[in-house]
Amino acid sequence: MYRVPLNAVKPGMKVAKGIYTSDGQILINAGVTLKPRYIEHLRKLGIAAIYVEDNLAADVVADDIVDDATRLEATKTVREFFLKTQQSGNGSSIMTDRKLQQTVNDIIDDLLSKKDLMVNLQDIRTMDDYTFGHSVNVCILALVTGIALGFSRTQLNHLGMGALMHDIGKLKIPDSIMNKPGKLTEEEFAIMQQHPKFGFEILRRQDDVSLLSAHMALEHHERFDGAGYPNQLAKDDIHLFSRICSVADVFDAVTADRVYRKAFAPHEAYELLAASGGSHFDYKVVSVFLRNIAAYPVGTWVELNTGEIGIVIDTKPGFATRPKIRLEFWPGEVREPIFPPQEINLAAELDRLIVRVVPREEIEQITSPILKVGGNRVK
Repeated sequence: MYRVPLNAVKPGMKVAKGIYTSDGQILINAGVTLKPRYIEHLRKLGIAAIYVEDNLAADVVADDIVDDATRLEATKTVREFFLKTQQSGNGSSIMTDRKLQQTVNDIIDDLLSKKDLMVNLQDIRTMDDYTFGHSVNVCILALVTGIALGFSRTQLNHLGMGALMHDIGKLKIPDSIMNKPGKLTEEEFAIMQQHPKFGFEILRRQDDVSLLSAHMALEHHERFDGAGYPNQLAKDDIHLFSRICSVADVFDAVTADRVYRKAFAPHEAYELLAASGGSHFDYKVVSVFLRNIAAYPVGTWVELNTGEIGIVIDTKPGFATRPKIRLEFWPGEVREPIFPPQEINLAAELDRLIVRVVPREEIEQITSPILKVGGNRVK
């Protein structure tokens, strides 16, 4: 399967990964063949991209780092909590069912059950549901980092809760600022910069949320070099959990489609963070974080310095930029298929490296002369 922007989706494509609203309602199931009215419905809901089945590499499938059921339940729980907080006005008496703690525990259990923690998928969410999906993603990414750092179960619980709730203060920011498609004015940005303080005030009153988790809401926009907000903290004055949350927050934010810009590709976000380690972000945290992020997710078509084109089929932790690739096309002005395809591991073949991500349109142009009717490769 591969991720395709909605404006490039065509009738007849098959959905590879089901799409849900934040309250758990199914928008479209996996396996459904898209019709024009389905595509238009997704567009009206603000879906920017979807995963579709890949007739060029049907066997190449990227698994989510957590189970779909766990992610869906987590998003529903966050949505309920945010709505109850908004309705209560001050966040009181809304944590008694401990659903958020259970959500964090479920995510931790899911992650600890995995042998290799490697982030390969970008979450699909509607524009209106951005905050809920973002909260869950930041929680997952922070916990992956905490596990890699060897945190105890108690530490993971505090980290996960703080990451899940890091943006709760945005409930007090006017929608006109939150959803503004253009650049914020200085006055609007000053208001936006208050959301960490608002979040801290909400969470510190919760009996079921530790003060440590509440401080993650307060500090997630602080920067290692002191250039952040709201208190311009720097280096070790920012708690380690908050430093982790800030990296996870930025990565998920830049890889998501927003009303004011398109999403960064994973390798672009990877390079952005790698270049910021030691300045905006703690170098140690960035290094550990990026060990578990696939710069080229499974299903990405790439060209090597040797000229071959292939598809990424696996990436191991610690080798984010050197995945396992199935070579499909020889170098040359006319691309001839490699048959049978050859699998190579860039972690072992150090003289080979990825020089670019090949656009899907280019792959389709290469393969169109060598495909049978029905989409099967000619042998």
